[in-house]
Amino acid sequence: MPAKGASAAVAAFHAPGAGHAPDVLVVGGGIIGLGVAWRAAQRGLAVAVADPDPGGGAARVAAGMLAPVTELQYGEEPLLRLGMASNERYAAFAAELTELTGLDTGYRATGTLAVALDSDDREELRELHAFHGRLGLASTWLTGRECRRLEPMLAPGVRGGLHVADDHQVDGRRLAAALVAACALAGVVFHRAEAVELLVEDGRAAGVRLSTGERVAAGRTVLAAGSRSHLLPGLPDGVLPAVRPVKGQVLRLRMPTAHGPFLSRNVRAVVRGQHLYLVPRADGELVVGATTEELGHDTTVTAGGVYELLRDAHELVPGITELPLVETGAGLRPGSPDNAPLLGPTALADLAAATGHYRNGVLLTPVTADLLADYLATGELPPLASDFTPDRFAPKVPA
Repeated sequence: MPAKGASAAVAAFHAPGAGHAPDVLVVGGGIIGLGVAWRAAQRGLAVAVADPDPGGGAARVAAGMLAPVTELQYGEEPLLRLGMASNERYAAFAAELTELTGLDTGYRATGTLAVALDSDDREELRELHAFHGRLGLASTWLTGRECRRLEPMLAPGVRGGLHVADDHQVDGRRLAAALVAACALAGVVFHRAEAVELLVEDGRAAGVRLSTGERVAAGRTVLAAGSRSHLLPGLPDGVLPAVRPVKGQVLRLRMPTAHGPFLSRNVRAVVRGQHLYLVPRADGELVVGATTEELGHDTTVTAGGVYELLRDAHELVPGITELPLVETGAGLRPGSPDNAPLLGPTALADLAAATGHYRNGVLLTPVTADLLADYLATGELPPLASDFTPDRFAPKVPA
């Protein structure tokens, strides 16, 4: 259907800056920053976003798995609660974006199948299944034959697996485009330039200076610049812990459509100790990822990375090497010291954080947007975010 208010969205996107300081300035126009900006504007706040390319960032590379259950690791129960809360909001979040903008987000309630390729992997999945049971999570144990009945293209050597019906997917690129349009329709002002300095006045964050030389004042500032959030010049030492970049290389292939689906749901496995996932899109795209590399802000696609992904994917789904390879890419996951997000107020007055989401940025977009918008509108951070405040890394002062 045609986009509702599409011409208005385009006009707002290119509108000049407002004549007065916004209530909120979001530094970073990836899906996290855009989600926060959109929800804050819906709460009646005047909002601006500073980013040279709104809608870019790690989500343009991410596969878009919404998998709080199959990605669960021991000791991550607070992160699980946050991820489950976000996953429960996703269908309505995506539907609202599509209703407002006419743009499809690629949200699909496909489920996820996590499989084991050898006996050791099978035992590990068995332990994870038991852990799910202790936490009251819904996952179903399947034999290798039952896995192949669900996904006939799986390798004959698959030993077993877990089916999680509520672990879904969204297309990060489509989601970003819809959020840009939704922000514009909500009156968010875009400053298409890089923030090069945080302005601090009288002990509070007062906005930023842009690469154009323009100073953008704001009542409150939100750092949502991914792995560069703590690198913003002017940010006082100790206000935000380091957010490191973790490189992930991803492949995009094209599946045949003439003889039924090549894969019908997300498939993931551990191959040679490395996590691998395959995410089939409704339009025939198949996303394969991702490597995990701690190499600073390098986003080079390497022959080794492509080889490793194809090699491991072929072990899981042998027919994959017959598919056309249409795109390679690399993005940077923003990892906090404990790989959990940084949400809410910092030690600097009027400065909040929405970063450090590591491998869960796409999954946590709806809940991050809601939590930060609530904080910005009321001054109170909802209890769901209490385990993720930036001050959890501050040195403990003896009583």
